[in-house]
Amino acid sequence: MSHTMFSNNDEAVINKKLPKELLLRIFSFLDVVTLCRCAQVSRSWNVLALDGSNWQRIDLFDFQRDIEGRVVENISKRCGGFLRKLSLRGCLGVGDSALRTFAQNCRNIELLSLNGCTKITDSTCNSLSKFCPKLKHLDLASCTSITNLSLKALSEGCPLLEQLNISWCDQVTKDGIQALVRCCPGLKGLFLKGCTQLEDEALQHIGAHCPELVSLNLQTCSQITDEGLITICRGCHRLQSLCVSGCANITDAILNALGQNCPRLRILEVARCSQLTDVGFTSLARNCHELEKMDLEECVQITDGTLIQLSIHCPRLQVLSLSHCELITDDGIRQLGSGPCAHDRLEVIELDNCPLITDASLEHLKTCHSLDRIELYDCQQITRAGIKRLRTHLPNIKVHAYFAPVTPPPSVGGSRQRFCRCCILL
Repeated sequence: MSHTMFSNNDEAVINKKLPKELLLRIFSFLDVVTLCRCAQVSRSWNVLALDGSNWQRIDLFDFQRDIEGRVVENISKRCGGFLRKLSLRGCLGVGDSALRTFAQNCRNIELLSLNGCTKITDSTCNSLSKFCPKLKHLDLASCTSITNLSLKALSEGCPLLEQLNISWCDQVTKDGIQALVRCCPGLKGLFLKGCTQLEDEALQHIGAHCPELVSLNLQTCSQITDEGLITICRGCHRLQSLCVSGCANITDAILNALGQNCPRLRILEVARCSQLTDVGFTSLARNCHELEKMDLEECVQITDGTLIQLSIHCPRLQVLSLSHCELITDDGIRQLGSGPCAHDRLEVIELDNCPLITDASLEHLKTCHSLDRIELYDCQQITRAGIKRLRTHLPNIKVHAYFAPVTPPPSVGGSRQRFCRCCILL
């Protein structure tokens, strides 16, 4: 569009040529920033750009995060029942009062992110429960004032809830979880990372009442054990993503239960679960053939045996973290590199702090044409030459490695002082 088209005379022509309905349709594809700019072009465009129908989806994270509550109130009054999705992620200045006004005005809201809005309390959830019965996705991560009262309120007023993130809301206990899951049977995603008061009884409620559950995050919920997680496996057969990283009490019994009950599992994160062994991962791999991402960092007991089973039974594997798995050797990587996932699927492999890995592993991975990134920090037997050879086959690969300064050998006479390479450079 040329600059002259914005003149006063031509603007009227544009508005006459294009009917209001078509202009509104065009504006509906614009983001928040562009709509605001269009609103400053003319009075007629101001009316069109700020029409509530154009504001069904708003994400203020990349626009402005230091907004005050009155901005949210104004948005809610302008959008009204049109607004379906709103993200206030990281908006620290927004509190309960503004969100009450929002809930009253935007009763058709379906997706709401309040991640990091640390001022809000249970009062906000009471407002959502009272005015927003269509709410399906709610993100309250890091809203640390949230308690069981919020979950009870949501259970009473938001029965359509499908996804809830209350990560780091560490005041929540089994009582809140029980109230929630009993009245929200359609829950598909529960993110409970850092809810450190949760015990096995909370998981038993989830397993009994959430048959549709697809994603569950229990990272650092350190009190849970095999007993609670086995209940999840038996009651949630549609589970596709499970994170129990940092749950040090779990054993191979969990991997066996997942293999027997959750064949659709795609993502498994068990970092720092040091009791897991090759026996458990063998059972898992033989039954969960759709696995795509696995985080096994600091599963210190696993050996090449686990990699052999994954290479045989998990052809869709894309991301594999073996950081600090110190028993893994070149032979395990050879098996993985010759498996069905290697040639077309494997994108990321993390081998940092695997001391037995050598340049031979890089040779075994050179036919992994989809490999995008490899982590090799503190792999003392990996050399620059080995990485260079890998790059001749995979020129676009991102290699993250660190080579400690090498102390040169003493001089023949033995009289010269020994310096590391850094000292020589300096």
